[in-house]
Amino acid sequence: MNVERDQHISPPSLLTKKIPIVDLSDPSDELVAHAVVKASEEWGIFQLVNHGIPAELMRRLQEVGRQFFELPASEKESVTRPADSQDIEGFFSKDPTKLKAWDDHLIHNIWPPSSINYRYWPNNPSDYREVTEEYTRNVTNLTEKIVGYLSKGLGLRREALKEGLGGDKAQYVMRINYYPPSDSAIGAPAHTDFCGLALLVSNEVPGLQVFKDDHWFDVEYINSAVIVLIGDQIMRMSNGKYKNVVHRSIMDGKKTRMSWPVLVEPKRGLVVGPLPELTGDDNPPKFESLTFQDYVYRKIIKVLRD
Repeated sequence: MNVERDQHISPPSLLTKKIPIVDLSDPSDELVAHAVVKASEEWGIFQLVNHGIPAELMRRLQEVGRQFFELPASEKESVTRPADSQDIEGFFSKDPTKLKAWDDHLIHNIWPPSSINYRYWPNNPSDYREVTEEYTRNVTNLTEKIVGYLSKGLGLRREALKEGLGGDKAQYVMRINYYPPSDSAIGAPAHTDFCGLALLVSNEVPGLQVFKDDHWFDVEYINSAVIVLIGDQIMRMSNGKYKNVVHRSIMDGKKTRMSWPVLVEPKRGLVVGPLPELTGDDNPPKFESLTFQDYVYRKIIKVLRD
């Protein structure tokens, strides 16, 4: 991806451009829907405030995540993927030979219940499961609300994009990223997300940047906000109406940055492509319909070739 080599930040003259902020407490549902749709069309990212997830629950989510990463390596390795496993879940430590990404991370499914393997959920801290399950209930409800707004913005039924992601079988994946202090390394190189969308919270250390109009823009830290990033699958289902935002994570020289994205993705065998209601003679499909598994495979191969 070419933008990965472009390391400059927006000049002062462009800093007036801010990542859109959407207030879900606005009594006008129509205005909220318009704000979500406009941000998704123009940026592919927005920050949600007054979203209904309790601030105390978000604080506890960050606390148990931080406590896990502060454990000795031997304890964190208790949830490492076995060497003979094909799972993509578990604890992964950074690879010093790979300077493009410099983070430890923990990844595991959180919804639906049939997808969960508690072998990859930490037992320490002791309240990790309780907090994560309560957060899951909240974040799935919030996701359905956002996806409903996006469906309406396409002129479709509120359930259209949810059904396109697999309905109640769509998978929610928690990934906790731990970026230790560094003056040079990129925490995560420029990319778009494979998934439908991601809902992310972070600690107070900035570092998330998005690429727009040939410049990188910092995502402002807002306490208790949820950052929504449009991923590849919603971009493809919308036939390009919504942007899949290019983003990256940079490191802080003195402080540890952490983030908690929840990735909302189709089941691997589900075929995803432009929704039939959006295509026709005047608006042909811009993307090939593929199973999610095939899409991920093709994109990984392309990234490796690039």
